[in-house]
Amino acid sequence: MSTNAMGPASNSTNSILAEKDASVDTDLANIQNFTGKYPKQIWALFFSEMWERFCFYGMRGMLTFFMVYKLGMDKGVANLQYGATQAWVYAFTFIGGMFADKILGFKKSLFWGGLLMIAGSIILSIDPSKFFFHGIAFLIIGTGFFKPNISSMVGQLYKAGDHRRDAGFSLFYSGINIGAFLGGILMIGVGKGEILNGTIPEELRWNVAFGLVAVVMVISLLTFSVTRKNLGPIGNAPIDYQKEKGKRWYVYAVYIGALLSVPLIITMVSNTQYTDYFMYFIGPFSILYLLYEMSKLTWKENSKLIAAFVFILFSVVFWAIFEQAGGSLSLFAAEHVNKTLLGINGVDPNMVNNSANSLFVIVFAPLLGLFWLWLHKRKAEPNGIIKFGIAFLLLGLAFYTFYTGKLFDKGDGMSPLDILALGYLVVTFGELALSPIGLSLMTKLATPKLQGFMMGMWFLASAYGQYVAGLFGAAISPSESASASEKLAIYAEGYKQFALYAVIAGIVIIIISPFVKKLMRDVA
Repeated sequence: MSTNAMGPASNSTNSILAEKDASVDTDLANIQNFTGKYPKQIWALFFSEMWERFCFYGMRGMLTFFMVYKLGMDKGVANLQYGATQAWVYAFTFIGGMFADKILGFKKSLFWGGLLMIAGSIILSIDPSKFFFHGIAFLIIGTGFFKPNISSMVGQLYKAGDHRRDAGFSLFYSGINIGAFLGGILMIGVGKGEILNGTIPEELRWNVAFGLVAVVMVISLLTFSVTRKNLGPIGNAPIDYQKEKGKRWYVYAVYIGALLSVPLIITMVSNTQYTDYFMYFIGPFSILYLLYEMSKLTWKENSKLIAAFVFILFSVVFWAIFEQAGGSLSLFAAEHVNKTLLGINGVDPNMVNNSANSLFVIVFAPLLGLFWLWLHKRKAEPNGIIKFGIAFLLLGLAFYTFYTGKLFDKGDGMSPLDILALGYLVVTFGELALSPIGLSLMTKLATPKLQGFMMGMWFLASAYGQYVAGLFGAAISPSESASASEKLAIYAEGYKQFALYAVIAGIVIIIISPFVKKLMRDVA
């Protein structure tokens, strides 16, 4: 009797669930079967990420400058501190990706990260000198939950094998850099008094500069909240908490754990020796975890993950050199670059240092994305590994350009601002050949269940790059007792050495490209 009574109800329930599952699949299929060059959902993710990158790159451009000229740190120490802080930011993207994959889902993770970033900005705006590391800790954790997950959602807008994915990530990367351009100009400009100096009292300039993060992150979260329904099942939690209510505590445990980690992060970021210990641990741990996950996969899936890991390893070298932009190049621009750009006098070198690269990306990223599509139609598009090699060669050329600035020294230890801008133009094409393509490759090479983790590993490689960037920057920091020309020469010789490292890495990548291409299998 009970069996007969339950039969129709059970069949009805199963039918409803089947319809729901079919609807979810249809929603995802509809999203991925878009016509034209870009899916419509990419625009909302574009704008949400744009404001988060305003915060990140605005802060990146201010950190070393603020630590040296406002907190009174030694330049070598400030470079190490910069590397440690940036390393923690990217290390937390690895952790945030893991929690998104297993517990929160991309949508919840992104929103939680945004709230933490707003809190960090408010803390810094109260008193940036007194609460510097407190606010930085919140921003580090918040970025870790936000950054890798929005990139993963962009990847899921495309079906496997969709050749438009690279163009989509190039467009997305352009959005990132609109935010980076605005943040790079406004935050350092307000802090230094180059912007709104007649409106903001001098004693509040840095408070306002740090407070801009909260303003734009509110805009970012509002944009995402209004448009998230258009993403369908993309970014949903991996666990159906409506069915498995007993597991809801997992979500709250992540939230509470993030807050409880704040004092630990404050301690570890403020002492770079602790950062050393963490970096010694997190890399091997991530590799062991990857090996554990690979033990459950087929050789075809694993070969792609091995290829992804090769890209990740080389990206460490790229970012270690590239990220001099926020460290040694920030101090170089402040003290050894003149204020004349294309004949225009009075241009602040730090504002150029912080924004030129982003401006060039805004202009050239969509064009380069369309160029890849044009080559693809003619069966002439280079594969991802060759693009990586090209990126390193261009990076080397860019840093050799920075080196040539010393040739214009007239005894005052000053380099032309035009040379700095030209170097950033060259480095932009290197970045565009690596970073958006790298983001795209991680989503192509990773299995669906490891999307967040592999994106996290990509950003963890950036963490190691940032960490090494701090070491590199400290190594070429000149003594304060040196003359201006001697300091300029020390910086220039360092950049020449970095150029050599980049060219060697690029040649090695191109040589091993056939082997890596085999591992990638059907991924272009």
